[in-house]
Amino acid sequence: MKKEQQLDLYHQMVLIRRLEERGAELYQQGKIGGFMHLYIGQEAVSTGLVAAREPRDRVITAYRDHGVAINCGISANEVMAELLGKATGMSKGKGGSMHMADTSKNMWGGHAIVGGHLPIASGFAIGDQYAGNDNVTICMFGDGATNIGYFHEALNIAKTWGLRVLWVCENNQYGMGTAVDRASAVTEIRQKAEGFGMKNGQVDGMDVMKVYEASKEAIEFVRKNSQPFLLEIDTYRFRGHSMGDPERYRKAEEVKHWQENDPIGIFNKQLLDKKVTTRKALDEIEARADEEIAKAVEFAEASPEPAMEELYSDIYAD
Repeated sequence: MKKEQQLDLYHQMVLIRRLEERGAELYQQGKIGGFMHLYIGQEAVSTGLVAAREPRDRVITAYRDHGVAINCGISANEVMAELLGKATGMSKGKGGSMHMADTSKNMWGGHAIVGGHLPIASGFAIGDQYAGNDNVTICMFGDGATNIGYFHEALNIAKTWGLRVLWVCENNQYGMGTAVDRASAVTEIRQKAEGFGMKNGQVDGMDVMKVYEASKEAIEFVRKNSQPFLLEIDTYRFRGHSMGDPERYRKAEEVKHWQENDPIGIFNKQLLDKKVTTRKALDEIEARADEEIAKAVEFAEASPEPAMEELYSDIYAD
């Protein structure tokens, strides 16, 4: 990967981190309503994954979607405005934290119902199969979604019909407050693909370049072989499941251990050790991200609320 591309990935990761940190502050101030699930700690996952796709490949994800939106090219202004429920948000302020989407960028939304978007991903791939193209649908979900019916139904039909879907499990070790080993018969989620005769793999989700390389390889496999693939990406969320999480189910020592392997810190060190760039250049990227988020907050707070008539728009397709 070229230097410029690597620095762009670093910028995306820092931008996501700053957006989430500022979003948490705004939520605590009562300026963001509803549920909100932060991506802090998981930035390397969506950044490496989305960088590996072609623009024609769809991305669909669950409710922890702010970072995915940024990676797909949705501006910080639009993301922040959507968080604040403003008309200038990419979903016109009606989707909020859990329903960010921009189909023009092939980002087909965050989805609040656990696992509910997995059958939709298979449906996208069926559409591509009918159209005769070799586009890939990238479907992201958490480890908790692999314990419900939608997961098995969607993967079964994908394998049976030879659908081009890259199933991506973001294993952040907990389904809400329940550890993986307390809810799943296997602790390596990728093993669940074996029951469908599906190729699968696993990668360290704290290293953006490892995620990028594994994702690139998996996408190429799906496209070339017209077969689905399950990629388990091991990661960790540094904050609670959502903003209301009391976090009584994990010890401070565990969180500290993972925080010492901060994905941004890991990539920062790699870029410096390999002499890709200088510390000054990385500091400038971080300062630029700070400025972007400050402007995004200013933009969002100055934006209008959705008009009352918007209650009745976007309900039915024209």
